[in-house]
Amino acid sequence: MSRAFVNEDAGAGGPKRNYGLPPRDDPAYDAAAADALLEAARDGETASAEEATGYYWGEARLRPHVRRIQQRAEKAGDDRLAQLAARFLR
Repeated sequence: MSRAFVNEDAGAGGPKRNYGLPPRDDPAYDAAAADALLEAARDGETASAEEATGYYWGEARLRPHVRRIQQRAEKAGDDRLAQLAARFLR
């Protein structure tokens, strides 16, 4: 089989990068997970962040954290992050 048709990374498992998340039982985990999901979406790595955080895009539990991130992004003029947050909240 030609190497052009072989995906050597298929099934490699695990997130593409380290998101620096606190332990799951840390009260700050959900806020960190929301930030990780949005920043990963900015880089086109949403699936990786979903795997790392255990949350899927649009998770209701993260909505308050995403709203705060959206407000900060709007104040800072980070239009892309504000846009991603708005999409998360739909």
